[in-house]
Amino acid sequence: MTQPAPPSTRTEALATRGVPAVTAAPPAPAPDRRPDAPRGPRDLVPGLVLVGAATLLVLAGARLVPTVSPLVVALVLGALVAPALGRLATTRRGAATVAATRPGVAWTSRVVLRVGVVLLGFQLSLPEVLGLGWRGLVVVTTTLAVTFAGTLALGRVLRVPRVTTLLVATGFSVCGAAAISAMQGVVDRPGRTPDEVREDDDGVATALALVTVYGTLAIVVLPWLAGLLGLTDDRAGLWIGASVQEVAQVVTAAGTISAPALATATVAKLARVALLAPLVAVAGVVVARGARRAAALASTSTLGTPGTAPSTGAEDGEPRGVGAGAEAEKRRVAPVPWFVVGFVAAVALRSLGVVPAPVLAVLVTASTLAFVAAMFALGLGVDVPTLVRTGRRSLVLGALSAVLVTATALVGLLLLA
Repeated sequence: MTQPAPPSTRTEALATRGVPAVTAAPPAPAPDRRPDAPRGPRDLVPGLVLVGAATLLVLAGARLVPTVSPLVVALVLGALVAPALGRLATTRRGAATVAATRPGVAWTSRVVLRVGVVLLGFQLSLPEVLGLGWRGLVVVTTTLAVTFAGTLALGRVLRVPRVTTLLVATGFSVCGAAAISAMQGVVDRPGRTPDEVREDDDGVATALALVTVYGTLAIVVLPWLAGLLGLTDDRAGLWIGASVQEVAQVVTAAGTISAPALATATVAKLARVALLAPLVAVAGVVVARGARRAAALASTSTLGTPGTAPSTGAEDGEPRGVGAGAEAEKRRVAPVPWFVVGFVAAVALRSLGVVPAPVLAVLVTASTLAFVAAMFALGLGVDVPTLVRTGRRSLVLGALSAVLVTATALVGLLLLA
């Protein structure tokens, strides 16, 4: 009985016959633990202490600049503290201290951010939004859709990074920093490389900076233009509410005109916030489809590589079929993020009037605290030198988006309202 040739002999024999040798691909590596993943609740404490102290500092200082969102102040503070932490990490004792804060900071930027989005829903009542009337709602909806789609197209033309473009489009079309924070929850997809995480954090910083700069300009320019155009107070309020980014900016701009203008602007702004949930939900579906498509292409390219056999995991003692497929399953992106569902539920509870007024006041404050804490945590990951070098195209994108949202709202106002 002939003994089978050893593997090396069989490979050489196949090669002499012109048959390519087939080698097993290395098994898919086990998923690495995130460097900032906490092993237990105690690991979160140092980072939460740092974030909590910064949050209190931001809220105390935000009163000095009421027209600037405390979320922006928190992000800037985080970006300023990050280099100091980097220098501290170069020392032996400092490295251990900085490393101890990372789990809590990362948890804040992910979980606390999403909780803030859910709590944001308690600030919105659908009966108040419907009081704007169908014409006002058409103006707000059309302005949001045109601004969002137009900014995405302009970002591609200007070759601004895709994530930055998405965040700028969201911030300018919906409600500034809060909308950017909500969309960041969709951008924060699993499986990102450290470079991608850093680029996404820079995109958040860029979008927030643009919302602040052009929203502040709108406070001065729009009331003046409303008077120049001879708009009534209601029309001026609708224009401001449908086009200015931040709630504080809307209140300041419309308040300089009259109380009726302020009332209309506030309702129009609430209508834009109401559209945040469907916009983020659609973006979540698109991101989920893109992740599945990328996983499928990666799997196909692995299976189709000449001379490479797919890994089954059996070499590592795993059951057949466990490995890359299981890892892809773990990293599957939910089509609609859970915090969007929570946001809609919060809006429903507020609209039904089942939440007492004192509780609503607490929830509104909690939402602000959550957003401020999350923005500080995100700011710690911002690369300021890179942001300065690559910010010119983003600055142009913000200018064009500001013009687009303002012009679209004005045209719709003159045609319908």
